[in-house]
Amino acid sequence: MSLSNPDLTKFPPRSPRVRLGGYAILARCLDKGRATLAGKQGEYHFACPLDQRFLTFAGIDPEELKKQLGKSDTEVLEWISANAKHKHTVPQILAWSHWQDNLAPDNPDSREYFNGLHKAGAPKRTDITSWFDVLDVDDYVSFGGKA
Repeated sequence: MSLSNPDLTKFPPRSPRVRLGGYAILARCLDKGRATLAGKQGEYHFACPLDQRFLTFAGIDPEELKKQLGKSDTEVLEWISANAKHKHTVPQILAWSHWQDNLAPDNPDSREYFNGLHKAGAPKRTDITSWFDVLDVDDYVSFGGKA
């Protein structure tokens, strides 16, 4: 997949686990934003609730971020560092990312949605416990993989 021009009708975005500047979710958010600008986002949505976790943590406006997406990941990360409303230390970013890695549904409605994705993608897998787990499996099976 081209990182500068991802086609999310053919390949999924990067996993939310992929770190950019220590941040979880960011690389996936950039893939979805770039694909949206190119009209190749498929079923994915830029600035969705998952992306909002990063955007809120960093204090980044999604429309301002979208204006930066013609740049490389490194340049976008430099822009984020300069423009984030919430300045965090590296340990804070790493702790937040670790928390995101392990975040699971915390209410019945979220659990029901999560379970539906889990059952559709990998009903026999017992290791699917976090949102990132279910997103990775969903991406994999959506593009022909067998879980």
